[in-house]
Amino acid sequence: MSTPTTLDTTAVRIIRNEDEHVAHNYHPLPVVVAEGEGVWVTDVEGKRYLDLLSAYSALNFGHRHPALIEAATEQLGRLTLTSRAFHNDKLGEFATAVSQLTGKDLVLPMNTGAEAVETGIKTARAWAYRVKGVAKDAATIVVANGNFHGRTTTIVGFSDDPTARDGFGPFTPGFISVPYGDAAAIEAAITPDTAAVLIEPIQGEAGVIIPPAGYLKAVREICTRTNVLFIADEIQAGLGRVGTTFACDREDVVPDMYLLGKALGGGILPVSAVAADKDVLGVIQPGEHGSTFGGNPVAAAVGIKVVELLQTGEFQKRAALLGEHLAEKLNALIGHGVTEVRVAGLWAGVDIDPSLGTGRDVAERLLSRGVLVKDTHGQTIRIAPPLTIRATELDWAVEQLKVVLEG
Repeated sequence: MSTPTTLDTTAVRIIRNEDEHVAHNYHPLPVVVAEGEGVWVTDVEGKRYLDLLSAYSALNFGHRHPALIEAATEQLGRLTLTSRAFHNDKLGEFATAVSQLTGKDLVLPMNTGAEAVETGIKTARAWAYRVKGVAKDAATIVVANGNFHGRTTTIVGFSDDPTARDGFGPFTPGFISVPYGDAAAIEAAITPDTAAVLIEPIQGEAGVIIPPAGYLKAVREICTRTNVLFIADEIQAGLGRVGTTFACDREDVVPDMYLLGKALGGGILPVSAVAADKDVLGVIQPGEHGSTFGGNPVAAAVGIKVVELLQTGEFQKRAALLGEHLAEKLNALIGHGVTEVRVAGLWAGVDIDPSLGTGRDVAERLLSRGVLVKDTHGQTIRIAPPLTIRATELDWAVEQLKVVLEG
């Protein structure tokens, strides 16, 4: 067990127990969180940390947002699960709320982000065969290099991340990968058999990679002209994170299909959804797709409240304004231990100078100073605080980063 000796015996015992009995599919930082409220979490020894990860944007509204906790608690006292074998009194209201938020006719509820992506893939293929007239089993989907859409065997099959992909084949055929941010490459990859283009409007796991201006507009135009579905994976980027309700809104683009998740569950439980119009999502018939827990009453109750919070516009505005503030602070570190910064709303990728260590090294040093971030792809740390954070808290966090880089 690689636990620093600075951790006391309670944390060591908890981590050792986890190491012994939980499969090692993650390499977490050596902190044991016991409580959370707003933008702060507290470990088992009472030390507080500023959470700048937000569970990969699942906690856009912070830990234990009162309105979300109230909605979940009230529903827990009434009904938790029926399965989709029966109707429940919350699902229709949830679907209506998401439909209104996205401007789409239909919503298919699932649980995890990966399930939403898989649902989008199945729907696109069904649409290709039943509407577009593609020959059986010939449909293809264009994806982007550097993508991260989940970890199912289908999805990792079109990943170019060796950690996610290597050793898990054989893989599902039918995916064509092109450089991210290159609309011309997407157009060149499209054939009469293409069902969809599946992209993240901003690539999160890759390090908050922001495409060139006009990229999303070009993808929309290409898909419309070639009769191909534009599927936007907004699971991390959407629901207020980048200063707009959806990342596609940054270019006033509306995809044919939204894939939603993470923040849709309010940081309380996994909730995901696919939203599209009837001519697309309507191709799925009874028995062809489903989920025992998808659309359960607790998930629906929380999701309804999430949409209500977003409809105020408060969180989008905070992300936009505070994102500008964060960008200014982070850009001042370029040349002082930071080589590049990419910011979209309250979402930042910060590339660390290799001479100072890896992203993981910096994350561990920040941990010791009470700040939680996550590294990715070697030299990058990601910053994605709850959208409820204050400017003074951002300033303090960046000051801790500056101290770490100078140390």
